[in-house]
Amino acid sequence: MKTLDVEKATAPLAQYVRGVKKEPVIVTAHGKPVAVLVYIASADVERATLSTHPKLLAILKHSLARLKAEGGISSREMRRRLGMK
Repeated sequence: MKTLDVEKATAPLAQYVRGVKKEPVIVTAHGKPVAVLVYIASADVERATLSTHPKLLAILKHSLARLKAEGGISSREMRRRLGMK
């Protein structure tokens, strides 16, 4: 994966974006990742926005923690609870 130090990024943004079809570019500041340039031709604006939305990420984090702590339910049980066959 390609990395780019934001302090050394002197080319126009368009030049960096052209390369993301081949591989994502991790943007770093002081050696730590702060952003990523990634090709999203198969995604729409809404999907790209939701994938980084703080509230959605918090819900997903909470759900994963609960799944690890309590376990999940089977698809059969979910269909039963929803009254589906």
